[in-house]
Amino acid sequence: MTLFDDREDAFERKFAHDEATKFKVEARRNKLLGLWAASILGKSGEAAESYAKEVIKADFDEPGDEDVYRKLAADLKDRATEDAIRSKMQEMLAAAKVQILSETE
Repeated sequence: MTLFDDREDAFERKFAHDEATKFKVEARRNKLLGLWAASILGKSGEAAESYAKEVIKADFDEPGDEDVYRKLAADLKDRATEDAIRSKMQEMLAAAKVQILSETE
């Protein structure tokens, strides 16, 4: 292999690693959001875990975060404003990133 091939392989591995990490962080964020919303909806235990899985699955509807937002907004209705939901999405993204990165170290 040439130096160029080595560099190309390294970039491809880094890209794959970064994408896998991004996926894990977003899935963890969605779980945390689901648990947060479940508590607002009065769910706990298995019901809360089940709801969190529904939120995770909602993220597969389309690229981006809007599918998750729509799920939460529809379920929470007047219990949380758009600003509250979007703010919580950002907060949980940061928390998820810290959690995932600390698990891989």
